[in-house]
Amino acid sequence: MPSERRMVILVVEDDDLHYELIEDSVKKAEENTGARYELHRAVDGAEALEFLFRKGKYADAPRPNLILLDLRLPKKKGMDVLAEIKRDERLRKIPVVVLTVSTSEEEMVRAYDSGAAGFLTKPGSPEEFERLLTTVWEYWRIARLPD
Repeated sequence: MPSERRMVILVVEDDDLHYELIEDSVKKAEENTGARYELHRAVDGAEALEFLFRKGKYADAPRPNLILLDLRLPKKKGMDVLAEIKRDERLRKIPVVVLTVSTSEEEMVRAYDSGAAGFLTKPGSPEEFERLLTTVWEYWRIARLPD
């Protein structure tokens, strides 16, 4: 198993309830596994790109090891954010997992074609959402990621 490190995760999510579920899930994962996570949030696509390109108030932002990306975002859509990430030499190796309410086959194919590392549909219940997130944290905790 790889040595434990702090996972820096950028969550691009405009829904406060969904973000709270993600925060709660991370806290449980830390308690249960001893893993360490550092969450950062962007509430729209434009803010996500400011964070990733270290602009303005994000000049000192850490480079994430993982990005959870909603598709339906204000200001700049998730697919556009994904495309910009994958076009940039410094960012393209960061795994981007789409976490969305979408069940569209077309959106899923487009996300994978654009370089997404995964496409997950948000479950309807908080309990199912928690189970899904637990799987996400466990997988990315043990996966080898480039620095």
